[in-house]
Amino acid sequence: MSALILFDGECNFCSSSVQFIIKRDFEGYFHYASLQSEYGQSLLKKYKIPADTDSLVLLENEEAYIKTTAALRICKKLNSHVKWLYLFIVIPSPIRDLFYNVFARYRYKWFGKNESCMLPSPEIRKRFFS
Repeated sequence: MSALILFDGECNFCSSSVQFIIKRDFEGYFHYASLQSEYGQSLLKKYKIPADTDSLVLLENEEAYIKTTAALRICKKLNSHVKWLYLFIVIPSPIRDLFYNVFARYRYKWFGKNESCMLPSPEIRKRFFS
């Protein structure tokens, strides 16, 4: 069993977050695809998520999760101290997502955009879809 994370491949913060997850996902539970890729776009369509979505998306057990719900579910699976963040799931998502939306609005300004995608090692590359 595994899950797929769709991320904004142009966002420096998002790419760094994927690296953070990879380092703490000892089991290789998560796989990855850029939202901008053909594969990512086909999954957005399959799960009826708008094609212009630039939010974190987690596909797990045939369900799609976005924004803070996706982030918290990812934290829950990591081999790290960030597991405790899952406790915030008790806060209603509209409230959690207010903070997410503000951060998302300024992430390019604060962290910049990638001109090209990161190049993972061959071992990690097999966990990426394009």
